[in-house]
Amino acid sequence: MTALRVAYAGTPEFARVALQAIVDAGWTVPLVLTQPDRPAGRGLKLQPSAVKQLALERGLALAQPQGLKLDGRFAADAQAAQAALQAAAPDVMVVAAYGLILPAWVLALPRLGCLNIHGSLLPRWRGAAPIQRAIEAGDTQTGITLMQMDAGLDTGAMLLTEASAIGPDDTTTTVHDRLAAIGARLVLQGLQAAQAGQLRPQKQPDAGVSYAHKIDKAEAAIDWQADARVIERRLRAFDPFPGATAVLAGQTVKLWRGRVVANDAGVAPGCWLPCAEGRLVMACGSGALEWLELQLPGGRRMPVRDWRQRFPGAVP
Repeated sequence: MTALRVAYAGTPEFARVALQAIVDAGWTVPLVLTQPDRPAGRGLKLQPSAVKQLALERGLALAQPQGLKLDGRFAADAQAAQAALQAAAPDVMVVAAYGLILPAWVLALPRLGCLNIHGSLLPRWRGAAPIQRAIEAGDTQTGITLMQMDAGLDTGAMLLTEASAIGPDDTTTTVHDRLAAIGARLVLQGLQAAQAGQLRPQKQPDAGVSYAHKIDKAEAAIDWQADARVIERRLRAFDPFPGATAVLAGQTVKLWRGRVVANDAGVAPGCWLPCAEGRLVMACGSGALEWLELQLPGGRRMPVRDWRQRFPGAVP
């Protein structure tokens, strides 16, 4: 049996984990697509994606088109990518957090189509930010769906799924790392099934569809009129990006961890509750939130108790 030729399209760390598993398992990867280098860090120097770094380390052919629409703004890039894919002659393409919409010509090019590693249990949380939105919504479970891609937004048939619990202390970082490992495992199972002609697509249920809209930096500012439980979940959902922001002693800081407590004193939302030395507790629309970990501008994360020791009289 001839081994499949597996093209790959992905960009961040989530996608790097699966690509590494595919390469380590011995599958032939004739071409990798990833996003162009982006400015990052304080110096805003161009940085390669996690997938690009791995592709270079493993000596894989690489393309970084700015777009894939043959008649769009980046038509020249798309035409070059099309030529590279045609030359690579993949039997299947694996896609994970690539960041570009795949037009019809890409979906149709591999004879076995395109398999997407999606970070939710579809049809819940289709879209760009499934992990963050699941935590923000208070879901107790998420997972990975290996999906046969079609022209819709995460609407394709499901091939394999695996669930994973979301714990009360989980952040996007911790859930991401678990799901990345699951995704790498499922895609290897999917490729083996595809090789044997044993993929069994199942239509997604019509009920339970929800959309995980892309995280916007404007969402970072905490609304203290909200329920404390909602705010606490958002802290975890926005860790590591974009972080949740609040004003403390006249400075905008990032608040990384908090704990829901009672507001027995009836203090108005956005005001401090009287509490023991070394603590910070702010009233919310319902309940209150004890601040546990924050980050000053230009500084590192620190426990709130450490901040209180440094600035003992900064807040009541």
